[in-house]
Amino acid sequence: MELLNYKSKYRDLVCGADTKIPLIDGRYTENINFDNAATTPPFNSVLKDIVEYAPLYSSIHRGMGYKSQLSSNLYEQSRYIISKFVNGDLNHKTIIFVKNTTDAINKLSYRLLEDYKDGVILSTTMEHHSNDLPWREKYKVDYVDVDQEGKLSLSDLEDKLKKYAGKVKLVAVAGASNVTGIINPIHKIAKLAHRYNAKILVDGAQLIPHAPVDMKPVTSDEHIDFLVFSSHKMYAPFGVGVIIGWKDIFEKGKPDYVGGGTVDIVTHDYIKWNSAPYRDEAGTPNIIGVIALISAIKTLSHIDMKSVHAYEDQLAQYAYKSMKKIPDILLYGTESFGETRLAIIPFNISGIHHETLASILSYEVGIAVRSGCFCAQPYVQKLLNLTDKDVKKYMSNKDAKRPGMVRLSFGLYNTYEEIDVLIKMLHKISSNKAHYIKKYS
Repeated sequence: MELLNYKSKYRDLVCGADTKIPLIDGRYTENINFDNAATTPPFNSVLKDIVEYAPLYSSIHRGMGYKSQLSSNLYEQSRYIISKFVNGDLNHKTIIFVKNTTDAINKLSYRLLEDYKDGVILSTTMEHHSNDLPWREKYKVDYVDVDQEGKLSLSDLEDKLKKYAGKVKLVAVAGASNVTGIINPIHKIAKLAHRYNAKILVDGAQLIPHAPVDMKPVTSDEHIDFLVFSSHKMYAPFGVGVIIGWKDIFEKGKPDYVGGGTVDIVTHDYIKWNSAPYRDEAGTPNIIGVIALISAIKTLSHIDMKSVHAYEDQLAQYAYKSMKKIPDILLYGTESFGETRLAIIPFNISGIHHETLASILSYEVGIAVRSGCFCAQPYVQKLLNLTDKDVKKYMSNKDAKRPGMVRLSFGLYNTYEEIDVLIKMLHKISSNKAHYIKKYS
């Protein structure tokens, strides 16, 4: 593969990319962060905008002071910037600020209860726990299957939509897997869901920061009904998440959190709830977090999300091609990247526990990776070919070492040079297993 940019041209945009950290032998080295699927460092532009705004900080809405008016305007304008970023439609949709994607899906699971409680929610086997657990107990939940590579089965989705004969109210699906990086065909899924009178929720936590997303006009049968995502995965880690969804749904019912900002009129005997989105934004909003998110969106838009995805894709293909040559490497997910996969690579080296392998990479060369099941245990169990009997064995023995994987996840500031450090170390570990297991187990 021709390497056009050995050093990332985006690296200077990110705070802390070249931070020195200590190794186990006392030497210092530049931190290599391949754990971007968990969270990302902040953009320098985000920190700059927060510092510039800080002297003007004030609580939003209803305050008549200059700072409050300015803050309120910035807060409300941010909804339009977000809507433009994903081609949302604020004539029919509303944008609600929450803490993160998990908070967003939990909120949605309560707000849909009035209309959907007797219906079926279709989740999938590849979902993060945050797009599975909130639906349980409140609804009947079923799961769309994946194949052994981890790809979602559209035929199984349609079979289940037919099986429930109009009772499926919502298809809740990841835009991209946080385990394998596999990108789901969300518009095909939306078209299928709408054909059977269901709506679609896309968990955009992984997809939004790494590839362009288009919710499409509400007149399209491929439009996305609900989209949720987090700022902390898109270079603005200051505690904000987003729900974009149908305004009329959020105009109905009682909000799950109540208090300041959620009401229009209150007496001791009467409550009139505020309009959407305000009825679902209880308390003083995180305006600093919103400022950070908007700053990150502006930076990402300036780069262009197609360029972000293209560069990260080059990194992933370079890493994957090199990793295939490492003895005893176990790679999971599909071999194809491009439009069908983000720059995420889960792997193991046979004979070394995933936690041990992650520790070696950190202590020996300063590479940060994630290990375990990545809050997607059913999906990882499927990819590892674990049986129900295997899982029960781990459930009954709290001291047993849990199965899992090591996950690489690249960001726009990572470099080929960093990948070379990883590959060299993986070859070394694979060739000296006994030494490293003894040292780190």
